[in-house]
Amino acid sequence: MFGPTRIISFSIVLLGLASCGPLPVYYSATRDQAHTSSDTLACQVKALKEAPVANEIRHRAPSYYPGTRHCSQGNCWSRPGYWVDGGSYTVDLNQGLRSRIEQSCMAQKGYSRVELPRCTKEQAAALQSPSAQSTGASGNGLSVNACALRQKDGTTVILPRL
Repeated sequence: MFGPTRIISFSIVLLGLASCGPLPVYYSATRDQAHTSSDTLACQVKALKEAPVANEIRHRAPSYYPGTRHCSQGNCWSRPGYWVDGGSYTVDLNQGLRSRIEQSCMAQKGYSRVELPRCTKEQAAALQSPSAQSTGASGNGLSVNACALRQKDGTTVILPRL
């Protein structure tokens, strides 16, 4: 049986690992970041209208832990078995559909979905400075040292932009 502390620790590790991976972003060589943000918001609103949140509460199966019998020096005692509630969780049934609608909408507006490495604090500071030089372009029109930076308001910025 896992204790609450172990489950919380495991969850923190998973969240930490998720924040280290590449960041999926929408990119178009012909659009600036402000235009990309407004197009993304428009497509997210469209997707939410066409596939609204449809939460469903689900329950995990309970677990049974059988009793145990302990004996020591001829004296025996039993500990009874017990059930542990499996817990409940919520699933948004339309989440996958909403994501596909958003991606389709962005593709119709000329964007492609790319995964870029996350910018470190040092990269963000260096790449936002006016003296930052591009070191060439990759096949998709982004500079070879491009990275993505998630801002506090939830928008994503690609640095550096060509």
